[in-house]
Amino acid sequence: MPGIPTVSISGVPDPLPEGVSVLDVREPVEWAHGHVEGALHIPLGQLTQRLDEVPEGQTLVVCKVGGRSAQAVAWLAQQGRDVVNLDGGMLEWEAAGRPMVSETGQPPQVV
Repeated sequence: MPGIPTVSISGVPDPLPEGVSVLDVREPVEWAHGHVEGALHIPLGQLTQRLDEVPEGQTLVVCKVGGRSAQAVAWLAQQGRDVVNLDGGMLEWEAAGRPMVSETGQPPQVV
């Protein structure tokens, strides 16, 4: 999406700098199978009602491939938030070998 602040996985420091939050806008089943440890989970469809839960400061927004998170970033930026979309989403995060956790009792994976 043109005009959406976006970063590739190579531009995301590992580990994330102090003060940078991660917002995951995927659906609950996707979140349960694998997500960034410490991330905030707000499905895209709930974001407008839960804006007050999004931390102030710099926020990296993720979904599976980057489409839903781009929509979230566009809206959050209009609300005055400092947000950036992860191009390639959790698929790129996983491919880069970045750490993930799971809620399923199984090894984390992106579904």
